[in-house]
Amino acid sequence: MEFSVIRGDIAEQEADALVNAAGTSLRMGSGVAGALRRAAGPEINEEATAAGPVDLGEVAVTDAYDLDAEFVVHAAAMPHHGDGRATAQSIGDATRNALEAADERGAYSLVIPALGCGVAGFDLREGARIVCEELAAFEPESLSDVRFVAYADDEYETIRAVADDVRDG
Repeated sequence: MEFSVIRGDIAEQEADALVNAAGTSLRMGSGVAGALRRAAGPEINEEATAAGPVDLGEVAVTDAYDLDAEFVVHAAAMPHHGDGRATAQSIGDATRNALEAADERGAYSLVIPALGCGVAGFDLREGARIVCEELAAFEPESLSDVRFVAYADDEYETIRAVADDVRDG
């Protein structure tokens, strides 16, 4: 599947689906989850927490509330409460399950961050490669505008370079 790499704040993106980098409890604390919670309003955290916990690599879907999206896919790429780090397996599973959840709901557009990186402790370059490989391999029914978002300039440069490598095969 074709995808683009963009720089920006995921909470300011417009898309049918936004992907939250979640922990297994689905409690929305800091990082991507915190940004989405602050922009969406407290109800999103209440709905997400009520849907959890989920197994590592699994997803839950909530309303997007005040975000400019139809829904949020909470992808659990990391255990919660400091009881472990994201793994290559959990990042791959969470990415694939997030894409499937959005596609099954007829989403046309989706924005996804670097799952499992940042507060989850996984190396950005390696994590971005896993996400990019899952994006490239996915065969959607409805998704056609998929954006891999990076918040900071250095993160954007790393993800863009990795995406170029994956696309070049």
